Amino acid sequence: MKPVSSQDSSQDVSACSLQTSPFKQLEGKILPLGAELAEAGCNFSVYSNCHRIWLVLFDQHEQEQVRFLLTEKRGKFWSTFIQGVKAGQGYGYIVESDDASGQDAINEKLLIDPYAKALNKSVVWCDAVDLAANAHVMAKSVVVDEKFDWQGVAKPNLKASEIILYELHVKGFTWLNSDVPSELRGTYLGLSHPSVIAHLTALGIKAVQIMPVASFMAEPRLMELGLTNYWGYNPVNFFAPDPRYANQDAVTEFKTMVRQFHQAGIEVILDVVFNHTAEGGEGGPILSYKGLAENSYYYFEHADNPDLPTRHANFTGCGNTVNIDLPWALKLTLDALRYWSTEMQVDGFRFDLAVTLAREKGAFEPYSAFFKALFQDPVLSQVRLIAEPWDIGPGGYRLGQFPSNWYECNDRYRDNIRAFWRGDSGQIAEFATRILGSRDIFPKNKRSIHTSVNYVCYHDGFTLEDLVSYEHRHNHANGENSRDGHGHNLSSNAGVEGPSFDPKVIQRREQRKRNLIATLFLSQGTPHFLAGDEMGRTQQGNNNAYCQDNEVSWVNWQLSDLQKQQLAFCQQMIQLRLKSSIFSQLSLADDGFQTRSDIVQARWYHPDGHFMQKSQWHSATAQVLQLELESNSEHWLLIFNASEYDVAVVLPQIKDSLVNWQCVFDTSVNNGMLCPDNCVMSQCSTSHAHSLMLLTAKEFNPYF
Repeated sequence: MKPVSSQDSSQDVSACSLQTSPFKQLEGKILPLGAELAEAGCNFSVYSNCHRIWLVLFDQHEQEQVRFLLTEKRGKFWSTFIQGVKAGQGYGYIVESDDASGQDAINEKLLIDPYAKALNKSVVWCDAVDLAANAHVMAKSVVVDEKFDWQGVAKPNLKASEIILYELHVKGFTWLNSDVPSELRGTYLGLSHPSVIAHLTALGIKAVQIMPVASFMAEPRLMELGLTNYWGYNPVNFFAPDPRYANQDAVTEFKTMVRQFHQAGIEVILDVVFNHTAEGGEGGPILSYKGLAENSYYYFEHADNPDLPTRHANFTGCGNTVNIDLPWALKLTLDALRYWSTEMQVDGFRFDLAVTLAREKGAFEPYSAFFKALFQDPVLSQVRLIAEPWDIGPGGYRLGQFPSNWYECNDRYRDNIRAFWRGDSGQIAEFATRILGSRDIFPKNKRSIHTSVNYVCYHDGFTLEDLVSYEHRHNHANGENSRDGHGHNLSSNAGVEGPSFDPKVIQRREQRKRNLIATLFLSQGTPHFLAGDEMGRTQQGNNNAYCQDNEVSWVNWQLSDLQKQQLAFCQQMIQLRLKSSIFSQLSLADDGFQTRSDIVQARWYHPDGHFMQKSQWHSATAQVLQLELESNSEHWLLIFNASEYDVAVVLPQIKDSLVNWQCVFDTSVNNGMLCPDNCVMSQCSTSHAHSLMLLTAKEFNPYF
């Protein structure tokens, strides 16, 4: 078969050297999808239900070199081998539908290969992207040579008890960091710069959860408002790392970042979006999947009833829903996960709107093909799997219903911890349940103590600083009259909305932040911490800054004295957690999920020193309680006081009468930092208003 050269490059020597030939060694088999390099050229394979399909090759200036009409077909699987193709070759597909009603919308429209491992540029919306002939503006898929020197660096393979998920954005975390060279700020290489790794290591972080990096596009609506999709939750491709975070080669630079994190003993968790794509619903742009095989990738309402009109199902709030109940969508998702796990060497995934991935015939299925495929896969069964356990479809809230090998983001932990420390009444019974692993949601003997991903703040919501500074969202910059974002924030402002110079207001805010931080790191489960919260980052009251690629979202590294104190307190709390077997992995006698020798006794006390009674757990006014945790090697007492008053507390008796309780820290004293070694407590002590106090039996080293 001879190539059909474009008019612009008909005399191009390199175009003339590109020829098709059968790939004999794989003839008759299902070839790897995408662009696979070989010694003599490259095999191109794509799944499409089209009538005819062309492979179009482009030169380095994005000018069409040559196009090939694909003739090798098996079912809906098209392929060809092109001799002479090398790494860096740009390409795309143009298809012709046999459906006359859709032919005009698709013909001459350049489509991105769903299996492209790289794109030559970011996909940016403009009217020309959606034209019938869009090749002059559309991003090109790129042939990739996967060779990379990992220098013998292996994945850290950390214990679950060592994991603290530190959520960050590639650009926002380094854009204002003067310790990172200017040319690296906002990039993969900047994120793994030694100064950044030093900050994470000093903080005690061993797992970064990176917000989406798979190639994405901002919604047309945002572009018309002069905004952008800063967070990246709008993918156009599931494999290719977005070029906007690279200087030259996104694939190589991403791998370099992973290698540098692994060298420092830090795992890399990717936030992935497989529930929808940037193509949207009816009237949305045709970028890839819609043009190649729309019905093989998306959910449609009334698809089983020919008497009713079909339209894209919208379980995600983004216009369309990827249908992993279909075999090719499932294959695409699993192949992408394996690629990131093996070729890119990431350690795990946080799945956005994960319920969507387990829907079969539209309903959530706890034993879905997706879950079973991951469970049996020799690669994917070994990575960390973290669910956002909901979507907005019917029956979409599924907290606690994922398989036992999954972690789940626990919004009930967030809401209760916020409410308790805000001073809401009637919270202590649930508070006790949340800080000991939410075993009402993740039952003992069936789920690991680490299952609950505990968080106070996430990317979608207030930062920690704003949680104690604003009672209302201030999202006017988003262009929706501040109607977007979550309205139920359980926040408080200490009497002043926004910034304040009142010392009393500042003191109360700082103390409440310390309470929230300490509770998070002393709770059972897997802590999730939002980047910048250790340094008092503010979004100026915006609790939905998804479209703010500016100072609202970027981490500010110029720290005030108060911010430095907060950073020191965070370091202290993380170190305490990591060095304590009780706080990092509680083992109760009645929990048979994981057998350990160091069994912990947990005892709850009323402030008067007696065991908590049923009536006291359900008191509408109770806001103070004590928790004693004792094992063979450690002995701790936590005193929580969310009330407005100083309260006299009677400390529990220690078996050894010669041993006294010693204060480790008090969030109301000395900025929450460690107490002196001789800070012995009397049997009747004072718990200050709005405070958390940690005590240890004097004979036990507090691990500092």
